[in-house]
Parts: sequence; C-alpha cells; structure tokens
Amino acid sequence: MEFTLISAIEQCATLVQESVPLSLIYYSHFPAAIVALLLGFFVLYNNRTLSAKILFMLTVVFSTWCIVDVLLWTSIDARAYMFFWSFAYMLEVFLFVLSLYFFYTYVANRDVPNRMKFFVLLLIAPVLFVSSSVFSLPYFDVVTCIPVEGLFWSNYIFPLEIIIFTSIMALTLYWYKKGEVLLRQQRLLVGAGVSLFLFSFFFSGFLVDWLGGEYLYEIIGLLGMVFFIGVLAYVIVIYRAFNIKLLAAQALVASLVILIGAQFFFIQSDINRTLNGITFALAIGFGFLLVKSVEKEVKLSDMLEVSNTDLENANEKLKGLDKLKTEFLSLASHQLRSPLTAIKGYASMLVEGAFGAMDVKQSESVKRIYSSAQGLANIVEDLLNVSKIEQGGMKYEMMPTELAPLVDALYNEMKIPAENKGLAFTLDIPNHDSFMAIVDPLKIKQVFLNLTDNSIKYTPSGFVKLSLSRKDNKILFAVADTGVGVTAETKAKLFEKFSRGEGGKLNTGGSGLGLYLAQEITKAHKGQIIIESEGAGKGTIFVVELPAAGAQVAPNVVAS
Repeated sequence: MEFTLISAIEQCATLVQESVPLSLIYYSHFPAAIVALLLGFFVLYNNRTLSAKILFMLTVVFSTWCIVDVLLWTSIDARAYMFFWSFAYMLEVFLFVLSLYFFYTYVANRDVPNRMKFFVLLLIAPVLFVSSSVFSLPYFDVVTCIPVEGLFWSNYIFPLEIIIFTSIMALTLYWYKKGEVLLRQQRLLVGAGVSLFLFSFFFSGFLVDWLGGEYLYEIIGLLGMVFFIGVLAYVIVIYRAFNIKLLAAQALVASLVILIGAQFFFIQSDINRTLNGITFALAIGFGFLLVKSVEKEVKLSDMLEVSNTDLENANEKLKGLDKLKTEFLSLASHQLRSPLTAIKGYASMLVEGAFGAMDVKQSESVKRIYSSAQGLANIVEDLLNVSKIEQGGMKYEMMPTELAPLVDALYNEMKIPAENKGLAFTLDIPNHDSFMAIVDPLKIKQVFLNLTDNSIKYTPSGFVKLSLSRKDNKILFAVADTGVGVTAETKAKLFEKFSRGEGGKLNTGGSGLGLYLAQEITKAHKGQIIIESEGAGKGTIFVVELPAAGAQVAPNVVAS
C-alpha cells in the first residue's frame, strides 16, 4: 500500500512537471530570487538602519521561497514533496509579516512597539506548529494530484494574510496624509509596491485553487516582487532613500546580466548559446564601465552638494553675525545719543554766553566741539535708522505732502554751508506745477538732505543745483553738481552700507550710510534713485523718482 501511494505521488509530480517547462520555472524563479537578494544585500551594505535590515531579511525569505518552490516543481520524492509544500506555507506567512514590518519601520522611521511585536508573534506562532501537521495538509489526493489543504489554511492562514494586507493598505493611506509632498510620495510608492507584492502572492495562490490546480499561474506571484524591486530602486534613485545614490546603474547592470545569464538554462542550440555568451560578456564589460562612470559623477555631485551645504552654513553664520552687528550698533547708538545731546547743549550755551563771555580763541574751540558733536550725532542717527530698517522697525507716517515747500526749506537750510565753500547753489521749481505726493515728510526730507549734503561735501568748486519737476506720473527731485563724479565701478556699490566712493578722500568724517539710507527710504516710498555721471571728475546728477499723489496709496502708517 505504501509503495502504491508513493508511486502515485511520484507519477503526479511527474505530470505536474510536464505541464510546465522546467526552463520557464528556472527562468522565472532564479533571476527574481537573485535580483531580490542582491538588492537586499546592497541596501544593507550601504545602510545599516532597521528598515534596511528588515528589507534584507525579506529578500532572504523570498529567495528561500523561490528555491523551495523550484524544489516542489522538480521533486519526485513523496516525502520531500509534502515537506516543501508545508514549508512554503510558513515562508509565505513570513513574507507577509516582514513586509508589514518593513513598511512600518520605513514610513514611520522607528521600530514597531514591543506590544505590537508580541501580538504578531502570537498570531504567527500557530503557523510554526501547525503548517506541517495534518491540520494544514491532511493527505495527498492521488486522483487530482493536489495536496488537500486543511481547515487551518482556509480558516487561519488565509484570513491572516488578508488582515496583514489590509493593514498595509490602511497604513499607506494614514501616512500619506502626513508630512511634506516628497515624503508623502515616497510613502505612497513604497506602500503600493509592498501591497502589489503581497497581492500577487495571494492572488496567484487563489487563482491556482480556483482553476483546479493550474500551477502555471503560480508564477504570477513572482511578478509582484519584480514590481516591488522596481519601486524600491526608483525611490532610492529619485528620493535618495537609504542614502544610496549608485543603485540605478548597478541595479540595471545586475538585472541585465542575471537575465541574460538565466537564458543558459533553456537555450538548446549551440549557436544561440555562443551568441548569448558573447552578449553576456559584453553586458558585464560595458556594465562595469557604466557603473564606474556613474560613480565618478556621483562623487562629483557629492562634492558639489557638500560645497553648497558649506556655503549655506557660511551664509547663515554671516546672517547671524550681521544681525549681531546690527543689534550692537543699535545698542551702542542709543548709549551714545544721551551724552552727545548733553555735549551739544552745553557747547551751545557756552557759545551763547550763558556761563560768561569767552574770547575769540575759546569761542572757536567750543564751536568746533559743537560741530564735531553734531557730526557724531548725525552718524549715530544714521546707525539707528540702519538698525531700524534691517530689523523691520522703521515706521513711515504717509500723508499727502506738497514737496515744493519742503524742498524750498531744504534749500534755505543748506545755502549757508554751500556758500561757505564758494559754490553756486541754486534752486529750480516751476511755479505752475503741483508736486503733491503721499510720503513721510520727515523721512523724504532726510533723503533730499542726504543727497544735497553729499553733493556739497564732494564738490570742491563749481555749482550744486537743486530742481523739482514732473514726468508723467512721477515727481523728480534732482541734485546736480560739478564734483568728483562717479565711475561705473563705484556706481554699482555706491548704495551699499559704509561705501564711500571717490569722494572719501575729500570728506573723511562721513559714515558711509547716507546714500544707503536714502535708497532704502526711497524704496519704501515705491520710488528709486538714479545716478548719472560721465566719470571721475565730471560731476554727478542724483535723481529721486517718486510716484505722484494719483499713483500712490491712501495715507497711512506703515513699517519697513
């Protein structure tokens, strides 16, 4: 009886083998197993994170399952046939569990809680003890040549796989709603890859049972791993998963070599075998050159990336230092303002004789003290304004303002210092025009004052001319002089902080902040400053363009 049963099983195994060509079995199983194992090893070699280790375990189990399945197709020993069949059940369950474990650790970037591990171990423990018992495979049907699956498969393993598959789908949707766009895309791709891998295994087994033992459809289960490998390779290349950058070329070359090499298993013709050998050798040679070339490009890319990172870090440090400098200047300026006010006040009282009469020499000395204190007070005021602008604390009280009286008052204030230098100082304002603009009168006067004072300081002889005019919807305030002029090189950096230009030698007491402040205040008024000069020694024209009242916004208070 035993001899008859064994003979029947061997005959069934032979019939199963004859139903599907062994060359197709080898070609479908071995390349998929080798490529999967290479991917897992490669990821683990380059990255020792928990998810990389689990991925390696997953590929090892999958490769083992492929080998066991090949042994099922090729075995004619009854006992081995039943053993491998039951062992494949365990490996399939491990594939599902490891897939869930890998997906969770990859998307969550942390390990599974211990209580969840304990719960999963309780679920898979029966599989270890029951899969090789009569509850899983009660007997072998020699009539249909199909092992009869017990209630354990349909009532436990089958629902367990459905639960794991559903859990991965739910986790994919849950994690897809969290994080940045690129991170969400990664999670969706990996979730889709794992889900399709498991679904192909489940569906292929169901299809075989549904079609009454058409085992050829079992090969469908391997297609899921091919898709999963492709998804992982894509995620690694595009999103730098596992911090690996060379996988694209290496995976392509390895897959190509394996697929070409696998053809040796079923090629029958010597000529085709020779041609395939030549192709195999060329694939290895050119693949090696391709990988080396890509490796050089990746190293260059890494160097550029490091350089960019260093530049970004240096830029952040510079911004921090600039902020500290601004805060220091603000603090120092506030501390200097009070004593300077006292010095100016007492110097003014001395000049006016509040403490008694002084001789001419004493009076001149006190006037110099007052003048120096005033100059230092102007520098302190400039520093405070720069600090306010850079910290966004400069406030502007915008209101409708007629600029003609403002410029006329400025002309009268600056007339004495201009005439003291022997300069021809003139003003040109058309009487029939209106120069109404929405501005902060004090701030815009400071702009006009800085430009006028700048021209007077840097004009040794000749003239300084102020003018006010209109052009379309613009109001133009211009300061023209016959001073030191501006070169093209200096013009590009004249509005930078602490920039002095060619006139620095004539006036060593300036702060180098006047033009910078003028530019920033003008920008806050939606205007611009234009410099016109034919070169060094040929004079300069500064033009401030401001929108006329019709082109401005309503009066308000704004901060810049």
